[in-house]
Amino acid sequence: MSKADRDIRTLRGIGDSRAKMFGKLGIATLRDLIRFFPRDYQDRTAFRSISQLEDGVVCCVRARTAGPVKTVRIRAGLTISKVPVCDDTGLLTVTFFNRKYTAESIKSGREYVFYGKVTAQYRGFEMQNPDFETAGSSGGSTGAIVPVYRMTAGLGREKLAQAVKMALSECLDEIEEPIPRAVLEEYGLMGAREAYVQIHFPTSWSALRSARERMIFEELFIFSLGLVFMKQRRTVRDGPVISGSCLDEYMDALPFRLTDDQAACVGQALADMGSGRLMSRLIQGDVGSGKTAVAAACAFCVIRSGYQSAMMVPTEILARQHYEKLGPMFEGLGIRTCLLTGSMSASEKGRVRGLMASGEAKLIIGTHALISAQSEYHRLGLVITDEQHRFGVSQRAQLSAKGDAAHVLVMSATPIPRTLALILYGDLDVSVIESLPPGRQPVKTYCVDESYRPRIYEFVRRQVRTGRQVFVVCPAVEDSELMNSVEEYGARLKDEILSNLRVELIHGKMKAQQKESVMADFAAGRSDVLVATTVIEVGMDVPNASVMVVENAERFGLSQLHQLRGRVGRGEAESFCILVCESRNGDAKARMKIMCSTSNGFEIAQEDLRIRGPGDFFGSRQHGLPEFRIADMEYDVRILNNAQKAAAACAERLLSAANGDDPLFKAVSSFFRQEGPVN
Repeated sequence: MSKADRDIRTLRGIGDSRAKMFGKLGIATLRDLIRFFPRDYQDRTAFRSISQLEDGVVCCVRARTAGPVKTVRIRAGLTISKVPVCDDTGLLTVTFFNRKYTAESIKSGREYVFYGKVTAQYRGFEMQNPDFETAGSSGGSTGAIVPVYRMTAGLGREKLAQAVKMALSECLDEIEEPIPRAVLEEYGLMGAREAYVQIHFPTSWSALRSARERMIFEELFIFSLGLVFMKQRRTVRDGPVISGSCLDEYMDALPFRLTDDQAACVGQALADMGSGRLMSRLIQGDVGSGKTAVAAACAFCVIRSGYQSAMMVPTEILARQHYEKLGPMFEGLGIRTCLLTGSMSASEKGRVRGLMASGEAKLIIGTHALISAQSEYHRLGLVITDEQHRFGVSQRAQLSAKGDAAHVLVMSATPIPRTLALILYGDLDVSVIESLPPGRQPVKTYCVDESYRPRIYEFVRRQVRTGRQVFVVCPAVEDSELMNSVEEYGARLKDEILSNLRVELIHGKMKAQQKESVMADFAAGRSDVLVATTVIEVGMDVPNASVMVVENAERFGLSQLHQLRGRVGRGEAESFCILVCESRNGDAKARMKIMCSTSNGFEIAQEDLRIRGPGDFFGSRQHGLPEFRIADMEYDVRILNNAQKAAAACAERLLSAANGDDPLFKAVSSFFRQEGPVN
């Protein structure tokens, strides 16, 4: 075992209790520790004399104490300690809150270097809770660029930095260079070992920039190479040959005609599957563009060619909805269709799995249960993943691996900007549905503040009187002073504000059977208003719903708001989206303005990526993006383009070698394993 793979408890001063603290940060080995990059840096090279201080400036001040420390107890649990310090140009007050013993460690008459934010006061300047050290002391932070790490309780900046320094000294000589020398030279990149040292403890700002660029390039290069690897590997593999000659039979069974875009996507997929090579294709389209009809056409042709098709979706609600929509049509064509979800009883799951294994079930719709070890297929020819951004690359591969050589069709209703799509779907061919089916009307969107609330409620009552239904979405389940929660707000709407209407509520913490019952009642028109969390964000299809009210809209991302808006406007009636937003924050105002000005999902997604960045683009519960430690898709496009060029040039060598000892091969394998186990 290499030194980098050793447990962090092998480092001096790290026992079981401290190892648990590191574990909360995802650090278990020395390799994890040296790859735990700083989130920011403090410039302790910037010194100012007291006469040069300005309000709000963060800097270092070299000063000597000019008086004793005075501590005052303001109230229980709060003490304020002040000490005057000076240099040859003026006087500065250093203040500590609830840090009496720290303050009293400052000795009279000694000279210190204080680092912190300067605040202008009535009689000069103040620095609150600064870091400080004795002037001229060795091994300190004075004059350095100091790393700032993401921290957890019990692990401060200094302890983390000390642990990183020890880990680097232990394993630096074993760090392998995954990037080929020719690539390093072509793009002028710093070597791996120097980059690790400089990114944690930079000797200059230029060295830090070079180290960061190298690490960003490495992440994007390795991931791009992995996607090229996957794409080239499947293009040389044979897949089941699927005939499209039965497509007319499917078209005749549809209650509508496919749009030109839908028909083009079906044609592209059938051309892939009829070529004898494995298909791996993304169908990308806006909310309500009809991706499911395309997927169903592909599944039908695969089944008529003698194979099974499986469709995996992220939630049980969506799985049941697909099953209830596609099941009757496929059964009417003589095709056995089954549903498989995690909440089903053991006996019911066993029955369905028996039908899958025997080959009697031809179309299987379900959640992650489709890729469990117990789920086996007879002759799986096509795997479909819906709302792909909710799944990782490895989960898609796990479902595909259930067949000997199954074609892969991916659907996403979340429009994705081009730069992010390159990362998410670099291993896929892409088809786009740009047009909406006939009859779909654009949803009128308005942003209002709390003063409009009486008018909103009256508008909801009028819509219900005309026979329509209404969604009300809140961002939290439990009570909160900051926002309208589902349980608290739902109760007020039901018992007071809209007591003459049939109001129901739904959220993710309810049992699956409860959720299904509430949604079934709303879909059947047995309730008028559904108060919900974002559990209804994906896939709920109620054509009679004409109003979407989003409470605390500033707490949602643009793409999420666009998905929520897509729950209405699915029928013939004029539909409305009302965003209730009280925030005066500039970003929040900008997002609301975008929502009201366009219904183009791709424009909205690009703005969402620009405003929030890729880390929050899909929300914390969604797992399509790999965990990039340092790369940022919005700002690192130039490096991404270079990394993809280098990856394309290196792919052939990696494919031909496929050597488990090759540092690059190991890096690619490790990066793709980080997506972790499937729940």
